[in-house]
Amino acid sequence: NQATASCTSTIQHKSSPSSPSPPLLSDAPPEELKKALDKQGPGMLLLEHLNLNLWDTAVGDAFYDDVLGCTRDPRRTPSKTPHHNCGAMTQFHTASPATEKAIQYQGVQVWRGEVTIAYSRAEFKALAKRLTNVKRDPGVLKDTKFSVVSVDENIGIARVICPYGNRFVLKVATFEQQRGLQGGYGRRPGSLSSKPIGMVEAAVEVPRGTSEEIAEFYETVFGFNVVRFVDDTSGNAGVLVSGGPGTQEAESKGGRTVPPSHSQSLRFIEVENPPPSTGEHLAMYIGNFEETFLKCLDRGAVWVNPRFVHLDNVTDLHSARRDKQFRIRHLLRPKDDSKHSQPIFELEHEVRSVMHKSSPLLGATNTNEKPSPRLIDGQYHPHFEGTPQALPGGITAVDHRLELPLDWSNEFETKTVSVYAREIYSTDFADKRGDKPVLLFLQGGPGFPSPRPSLPVGGWMKRALQEYRVLLLDQRGTGLSTPVSTENLLKISENPEAQADYLSHFRQDSIVRDAEAFRVALNKDKISLLGQSFGGFCILTYLSLFPNSIDKALFTVGLAPVGTHVDDVYRATYKRVQERNRRYYKRYPQDIARVKQIIAYLSMRSKTGSPVEMPTGGKLTPRRFLQLGLALGSLTGMEALHYLLEGAFNPDGTLAYGFLRGVESFQSFDTNPIYYLLHEPIYVDGGSLSYEDATAAVKNPVEGALLSSSSLDLGEPGNWSAERILAEIIRNDPESEFNYEQSLKDLDDSKAVYFTGEMVYPWMSEDYPTLSLVKDLADLLAKKADWGPIYDIETLKNTAVSCAALVSYEDIYVERQYSEKTAALLGDNCKIWVTNEYQHSGLRDDGYNVLDKLLAMAGNKEIVPS
Repeated sequence: NQATASCTSTIQHKSSPSSPSPPLLSDAPPEELKKALDKQGPGMLLLEHLNLNLWDTAVGDAFYDDVLGCTRDPRRTPSKTPHHNCGAMTQFHTASPATEKAIQYQGVQVWRGEVTIAYSRAEFKALAKRLTNVKRDPGVLKDTKFSVVSVDENIGIARVICPYGNRFVLKVATFEQQRGLQGGYGRRPGSLSSKPIGMVEAAVEVPRGTSEEIAEFYETVFGFNVVRFVDDTSGNAGVLVSGGPGTQEAESKGGRTVPPSHSQSLRFIEVENPPPSTGEHLAMYIGNFEETFLKCLDRGAVWVNPRFVHLDNVTDLHSARRDKQFRIRHLLRPKDDSKHSQPIFELEHEVRSVMHKSSPLLGATNTNEKPSPRLIDGQYHPHFEGTPQALPGGITAVDHRLELPLDWSNEFETKTVSVYAREIYSTDFADKRGDKPVLLFLQGGPGFPSPRPSLPVGGWMKRALQEYRVLLLDQRGTGLSTPVSTENLLKISENPEAQADYLSHFRQDSIVRDAEAFRVALNKDKISLLGQSFGGFCILTYLSLFPNSIDKALFTVGLAPVGTHVDDVYRATYKRVQERNRRYYKRYPQDIARVKQIIAYLSMRSKTGSPVEMPTGGKLTPRRFLQLGLALGSLTGMEALHYLLEGAFNPDGTLAYGFLRGVESFQSFDTNPIYYLLHEPIYVDGGSLSYEDATAAVKNPVEGALLSSSSLDLGEPGNWSAERILAEIIRNDPESEFNYEQSLKDLDDSKAVYFTGEMVYPWMSEDYPTLSLVKDLADLLAKKADWGPIYDIETLKNTAVSCAALVSYEDIYVERQYSEKTAALLGDNCKIWVTNEYQHSGLRDDGYNVLDKLLAMAGNKEIVPS
């Protein structure tokens, strides 16, 4: 705040008693960690809450929750005093006559100074809008002392007065405040949607001539870090008592001194006539609890507040240990000759041990989990690691979870996503687990979770477990990683623009930063990667952003079309789908007439206004039916599709219920909406390279690899590319088998109707029940023009990382010739295995042998290519 800035030139330092500062959380189990914190050296671990009585709970809620953005602790019933969560760990307790009858006699409480609350930059902007709105329409705050004193959105600071006269400074958080108050120490119930980062300072106006005595009290009795200062503007003396989560003392790094840092403070400022006490109090958690209690007892400071005797009634060490807290009413001078301590200043302190039952410093809700922050991208993020669980078949599983920024590009981001990964390893390696290399698996998609291990483990996992700890990452938005569903999107916001902004952080670049966070959390210098399909796209982004973090990169049908416009991708894949259809009908010629019969029936029902209803909602139209071609890209897809079609009709000519359920089982667009919403955006590379620039990075591209000569900007919106390219194909060839309406003119087997592939279309929001809820969102994402970059051509070129890739010769999802072009870009360290033995499902169909060969290629143990 202003005082902080103005007093720096005459600030006077005096060393506090030597003591370790509050440590960042370690890998110790929670109970051991609590004991360690409790017995550590002195320090203000957390300035946790202020207690401020008020008259009307509704008025208090309107200010603390609606204006400041705090949230109510759900454990507090309407008959109890509201606890307003101010960020993850700090609170305001606002008792009123409705919750505590005595308050009608005691009156409201006003803090004797300013209280500072910190926000992220984004949340401060939202706060500024709320302040503008409430200033225009104060609602229940009208005719109170509520006032918006000032708002400076550029600097990031505002000042307001609450309905009862409390003064608040609202500001953008510093790095230390964000790291400390969101660094993985814990989270209050109901605080996840709280807008502030936390309460970072409580300033108190004190009588002149008392600041030195106040400093002595906190230094001698509490052992806190104390700085004396003189404010340049007013000339007033003062004392800064610093601490809070993440506090770090000055240290020497690389020949330079890193200054001390803190996340919270108490600031005492001398003034001429400070206001009297109204009985307000603060609560704090401290280190060295028992020794501090004994010093307070010796000085005569320990006090029992009759109002809170049900919470603590502490008069000796035994009762302090029992209640794990005590109170003081006054800051006291040292004992005089008569062995009495005279009061300096009245300010009730509720002083708590880390062992207190309400301690938010260790917030893991599952006792099998332990929080352990790691420095990732300059910030600390909590890592929850579960207890190893032995499973049948000789493997052990461990749950991992990280709380990570929604937007990695925003250093002040406070919104988070919870990202989950399941680690599995051979039980034989249990004693050497930490020494084993890690293989992180990136699933295909986008929008699908990592596979769950079968028991006994088989396929590629069986091969991987012979030498790796395997990390099965649920990419953000999938599985157990803050899953995205249509109902969850509506809970985030009913505004499509806000939903689009949220989902813009779920592409490869964010997924890779999450994966890198897990590498850091596991304390590994390098990890190996295995990416299936879209997972390979993510590996290329990983190679672009963190090449030094990768030991081996293994691709299974996932060498993305780097430097290729999405329109060209679909022109190529439609050709592959066309050929796959031709082979399907050659194998099952009887399905030509059967498919036409189904489409004719669906068309008739649609045109008569009674479309075929699906068992779980939505409708089956010809266009939705033709999306079954998605199955044709797998080894067993042709057979699965054929057997589904042969049971399509009931004897009376209607479509069978079993057939309709079978169609639904083939199509997971509405249960995994990320696939629908982001399938085209994953191809939009918002870098500055044009198509020609990207392809020029390859000195000698594979012959025939450039299937078109598009010069479109790679960052240009997809704008429903698959829909546009299909229309282009039909426009250029009206007799195309993709034009089902033309093909229906002959219902015999003279001409087939072709299925489509993995493409997504805007009309899907009309045919799939839940996608109708995100129609506007899908259109915004399709037309979004400011996507960021996902690949770095220069970094990818001639990579030093050992890469091996399976490329399917006739892949209908990832075009082979574009994969060959990407392999050429990566250079000689990328070895590709091009084969028509496997379809896109090769890793699923023959995972053990596929991974075994890729590992041999990457390790130069098998000469491929020859």
